[in-house]
Amino acid sequence: MNRAPASAKLNLALVVGPLREDGKHEVVTVLQRIDLGDRVAIAAAPSLQVAGFAADTLVRDALAALAAAADVEPRWRATIVKRIPVAAGLGGGSSDAATALRLANDTLAAPLATERLRSLAGTLGADVPFFLTDGPQLGRGDGSELEPLDLPQDYWIVLALPPGAGKDSTAAVYRSFDEREGSEGWEQRRDAFERALSAVRRPRDLAALPPNDLASSPLSSPLADELLRLGAFRADVSGAGPIVYGLFHHRRRAEAARRALRRAARTWLTVPTWYG
Repeated sequence: MNRAPASAKLNLALVVGPLREDGKHEVVTVLQRIDLGDRVAIAAAPSLQVAGFAADTLVRDALAALAAAADVEPRWRATIVKRIPVAAGLGGGSSDAATALRLANDTLAAPLATERLRSLAGTLGADVPFFLTDGPQLGRGDGSELEPLDLPQDYWIVLALPPGAGKDSTAAVYRSFDEREGSEGWEQRRDAFERALSAVRRPRDLAALPPNDLASSPLSSPLADELLRLGAFRADVSGAGPIVYGLFHHRRRAEAARRALRRAARTWLTVPTWYG
């Protein structure tokens, strides 16, 4: 049996543009792994099986796609141990799928080459290829066109998930974005994002990145404001939400903020990570 962690991610910025011909939106985003993750195990089995998370579809689809690409039968059992909150904006399903792909690919007599595996991952979802790379990445296009970034990693992260914050589907979040004509001024907003990103040297420089264009939950904004009041140098929504993150220079302030928010939200304390 092969086992590995499947880390969550933050979108440290997400700027969304117009709808493309392929039905996806143009985006630029900063993707950062964090030290909060699921566990995925892959073992040989008579047929394709997924255990541990009844709501899974991505891992099953990933393994079926890998088997088809490698011209083999999908004879794996995947076991998922969930720790990443589901449908929160942290990419847990995409990370599980990428980890299962990597582990199952290693069991093949003729494993797919890295670039082919990443190309396959891109057919499963825009976030999946990111989880086959190391370190923070700049995502372009639909988010799957990746470029490595050299970003500071020495800060603490508080995650806060408001109670009752049910997430709309990603499609519904983007539809709401379109209805409010959110793509207006795309080129200027993208250029401002790139200027701010190029100036990042220290953790505090991340505060100059633009806010997440998809942040629309009425429950999220008060939490972001409260994290800033409690000492975060940046607070925003990750992905399509509803989870909110706050970035802190010092662990003591981050721990105090987490304690202060425990009655208002589910909370986690974590840090950036390069791998996993």
